[in-house]
Amino acid sequence: MMANSSRFVLIFIFAICVACFAEERSVYLVLMEGEPVAFHGGRSPHNYHHHHHHRKRKLGLNSEVSQAHAKRLVDSHDQLLQSTLEIGSYSKLYSFKHIVNGFAVHVTPSQVDKLRVAPGVKLVERDRGAKLMTSYTPQFLGLPQGVWTQEGGDRNAGEGIVIGFVDTGINPRHPSFAYDPLNPLTSNISHFSGTCQTGPRFPANSCNGKIVSAKFFSAGAQAIATLDPSVDILSPFDAVGHGSHVASTAAGNAGVPVVANGFYYGRASGMAPRARIAVYKAVYPTVGTLTDVVAGIDQATMDGVDILTLSVGPDEPPEDTLTFLSVFDVFMLFARRAGVFVVQAAGNNGPDPSTVVSYSPWAVGVAACTTDRIYPGSLLLGNGQKVGGVGLSAPTFGDGRFLYKLVLAQDAVKANGTFPRTPQYIEECQYPESLDPSVVRDSIVICTFSTGFYNGTSTINAIIDTTRTLGFMGFALVANPIYGDFIAEPIPFAVSGIMISNVADAQIILQYYEQQIKRDERGFVTEFHARAAIGEGRVASFEGRAPIVSRFSSRGPDFIDINRTPADVLKPDILAPGHQIWAAWSPLSALEPMLTGYKFALLSGTSMATPHIGGIAAFIKQMNPFWTPSMISSAMSTTATKYDNYGQPILAEGFDINSFYPSTHFDLGAGLVNPTRSVDPGLVFTSEFEDYISFLCSLPNINRTTVKVATGESCNQLFSHPANLNLPSVTISALKGSQTVQRSVKNVGSKPETYLGSVMSPNGTTVTLSPTWFTIAPQGTQHIEIQFLVTKAGDEFSFGEIVFTGSLNHIVRIPLSVFPVSIS
Repeated sequence: MMANSSRFVLIFIFAICVACFAEERSVYLVLMEGEPVAFHGGRSPHNYHHHHHHRKRKLGLNSEVSQAHAKRLVDSHDQLLQSTLEIGSYSKLYSFKHIVNGFAVHVTPSQVDKLRVAPGVKLVERDRGAKLMTSYTPQFLGLPQGVWTQEGGDRNAGEGIVIGFVDTGINPRHPSFAYDPLNPLTSNISHFSGTCQTGPRFPANSCNGKIVSAKFFSAGAQAIATLDPSVDILSPFDAVGHGSHVASTAAGNAGVPVVANGFYYGRASGMAPRARIAVYKAVYPTVGTLTDVVAGIDQATMDGVDILTLSVGPDEPPEDTLTFLSVFDVFMLFARRAGVFVVQAAGNNGPDPSTVVSYSPWAVGVAACTTDRIYPGSLLLGNGQKVGGVGLSAPTFGDGRFLYKLVLAQDAVKANGTFPRTPQYIEECQYPESLDPSVVRDSIVICTFSTGFYNGTSTINAIIDTTRTLGFMGFALVANPIYGDFIAEPIPFAVSGIMISNVADAQIILQYYEQQIKRDERGFVTEFHARAAIGEGRVASFEGRAPIVSRFSSRGPDFIDINRTPADVLKPDILAPGHQIWAAWSPLSALEPMLTGYKFALLSGTSMATPHIGGIAAFIKQMNPFWTPSMISSAMSTTATKYDNYGQPILAEGFDINSFYPSTHFDLGAGLVNPTRSVDPGLVFTSEFEDYISFLCSLPNINRTTVKVATGESCNQLFSHPANLNLPSVTISALKGSQTVQRSVKNVGSKPETYLGSVMSPNGTTVTLSPTWFTIAPQGTQHIEIQFLVTKAGDEFSFGEIVFTGSLNHIVRIPLSVFPVSIS
């Protein structure tokens, strides 16, 4: 009897534990009532982030009082979890205590419901994951990718400014981040207090004065995935390359030689080569979580970064809350409140409308465009014809003039091989074992873009391996009429190679080939007489129209919720180069085998555009130390250009290859950033934390409790309309009859100036300014009323602008985006 009862107890315990494990845990972010350390005791952001000349350590964030408050918050998180949830059902990953009071917890869905109703809990949101805003290799039918050898700012640009990067870490041995004792960084950064975390591949000397701090955040990643120790390195070291690429674009040293496969591509400089770099690694090759990203934002703000560059973020809108009030956006709001300029990638989901993943007016969302640099390659045929293509590769021997046998891969397939007869084996050059070595050795082999490339299973990397294994002289990947033209982006090939992405060009090659070979009655080739050479593909030429908004770059209009209800905020904010950008890389290259061993990479994505804006913000702040983040972003916006190098309005790439349309504010924001003019904009539009709260409180159908819950602030001041937030643009998503919008400008020039306003009204509207001209003293402010009147209702947004021209030659542009719904 005794034995039986003890067996019964064991079975009973086992049954309970099965119930414990049956439910899949997820990571949740929880916001709590109560002030975080940075804003405790009514601290305002102005005395929090002290000005340049006498930047005190921010109100003693390390003081005993602050440390005691931080400990109280952490204890309250632990007590809440212990008293609310079952032991063993959860693990706490982080306590957030600097700019937001809250925590991250790995827990089962049934337990989360208990947290939602627990006392002191304001908001619970599931972690939606974090994604890098880069398209790695050219995804042939989707996004084109890439980068330009940055024209760096002055050699002293960014001196004294710290830029924080929440990303995949940094490669500390890269020359872009070396410290030069002959040209020491002399400026004082006493406002910054970050430290250096060491670990595998990241010894203590990695923080060298150029890299001023480095930390890694992995609790979220470790909770939801089994990490691979060979690539998911638990230190600030960048195993991917992305974080190094982004950091060097913003703040890499000036004049670093770019070399790939032994070829010199010129010199790269960051936008602010003298700025310091603070690294917050939060995304791993295996997984990225929002939890780790917001932990990085919290730490970067506490450390005192001036600028925060986010080329990572959620790739989809939140499920059950307003876009502006997701946990990620709330963290950015409080970083902004603490005086940090926050810049984020707009996303890579273009060219569809309403695809931006940057929503909030307190962060600058960056769209991506091309530059005028192209890398033309060519295939020279035996009959003297030359066909254009791309591929950063050396020419075939004899400088590309000596001709080699040309062989179509499917004519070199082994007759008696034991492999599947699929396009990958027959025509795509993916498997060396399927081709006859005696036919292809020392030849240029034509590989065809077929099913494998179309569905993403075939790779250029495999062609390169086949080329090396069988000793091709070179390869040509050519378009296939069945699949149409494909998008080919230049990537460095370690062998001679070229991609010919245009069906018409591919047909010229195949027509020549067929004329020069002999086949027997079964169709097998008996004599190969076609000849070809691959020309130099690594030399840039600067020609053609630029910039053009990149196809992949996410588009506006901005929206409030998952139903894509349009918002009265312009997104993206601004345009910067994000197509084919050369910058630093990490040789480990854990996500891109093609770039393993490389120190530099040519990449595209809004990830690449974002650090251009982060670096330009650094030198604007260096020149104007007292400017707030909204003044810096206004200066970039009102001085941006909407014209290309031909003097025409900037175009945007559409869905089809070689399809373009005139861009609108929803493609390029205010326009292409102009670094030189942005330092001296004349007038700026400012908005601060209190204004963002008023904006949130005046959103249509907003529940004021929702705002209080997410931000901790009450709705005391409301705008008559959300479009009255003092942005350097006006967006009205539903204009009925007439509406008057308020703006105020501040003169940041050193002299009084008289401005005259002119308006280009959006279609279907009349826009009137009051006053139409004004004289404004230095540091003075001027209130402006803008009246919109619908003259013809429409079924889409229409666009215009207001331009204020100053007597001292300042030009201030304000984009208008209006949806005229009804005449009254």
